[in-house]
Amino acid sequence: MSDPAKPTGGETMALVEKIIRPEIRELSAYHVPSSDGFLKLDAMENPYRLPGALAQQLAQRLAAVALNRYPTPSYTGLKREICARLGVPAGFDILLGNGSDELISMVSVACARPGAKVLAPVPGFVMYAMSARLAGLDFIGVPLQPDFSLNLPAMLAAVREHRPAITWLAYPNNPTANLFAERDLLDILEAVGNEGLVVIDEAYQPFAQASFMGRLAEFPNMAVMRTVSKLGLAGIRLGYMSASSALLAEFDKVRPPYNINVLTEAVAGFVLEHVDVLDQQAAALRAERSKLAAALAQLPGVTVLPSAANFLLLRVADADQVFARLLARKVLIKNVGKMHALLANCLRVTVSTPDENQLFLDALRASLAP
Repeated sequence: MSDPAKPTGGETMALVEKIIRPEIRELSAYHVPSSDGFLKLDAMENPYRLPGALAQQLAQRLAAVALNRYPTPSYTGLKREICARLGVPAGFDILLGNGSDELISMVSVACARPGAKVLAPVPGFVMYAMSARLAGLDFIGVPLQPDFSLNLPAMLAAVREHRPAITWLAYPNNPTANLFAERDLLDILEAVGNEGLVVIDEAYQPFAQASFMGRLAEFPNMAVMRTVSKLGLAGIRLGYMSASSALLAEFDKVRPPYNINVLTEAVAGFVLEHVDVLDQQAAALRAERSKLAAALAQLPGVTVLPSAANFLLLRVADADQVFARLLARKVLIKNVGKMHALLANCLRVTVSTPDENQLFLDALRASLAP
């Protein structure tokens, strides 16, 4: 019997157009560039690894993990450790996700009623808009002020006009690195009231040292989301979110079963027993942030924006040219200049170790030369 004919390119595209939603076809996939051979300063990772002795103990812990078994579906032990060691207030539980991205997706899917809308300041984390569109929600972006502070009148007007089901507020914001005024966030929480959910995304909380987590009991319409990625565990992909038990129960219904694998669970549980090590690393990065910002401010033509995160936003005369020159020197940062008009000629760089920060400074200085 002869082999069936392979479908032609035209037939395949016809199938794509028939079964894939138009708004999905119009999207671009989230692109992560290869970093092989580069000084990697583009993803806001903690550059420090666990001390050798702890790494050996972790290896022993992982060797005992039953890889042939599914994870415990409720993750009770891990959730208890996170609540106890990472500042979740008494009486509140958490929901776990495969990174913050999965939590954002869960919230979007759970709230995707017909005609529902999502509101967020822009520029902001791109996954708020992407997850909204993937769930079939309308996304409303409210531009920040030129200094990257919230445009509070515009935000409040958008709340009144659109009555969003979800309002995302990154605290501090990515990619701008700044911490929005606490009073502005309180006004938005009050304006949304019981008609929608406000999610405070505290991915960079270890570097901001400011949080709404302790105020969960004050705002039944608020959820607080965090990740351990920036704290130093980006490789295990673990995010957590706290809110009222009623909200978490609904979000848990759209959580995929066994979404946290046994290796992630084991690593997180072990490292949380030594969370002081991560706290010390975060303190070191906060100190390096100040030193790096001061050194960058001395370079001609470089404007350094205030940061409460583990990265800095810079504005230069020609971001495309500087970015290309840095790539040629094997230094990988993020060119955010085309993400939004407010970010014109802006570059984002992760704060790293003293040695890597110096390598970046030297490469940037050479890249700025005529």
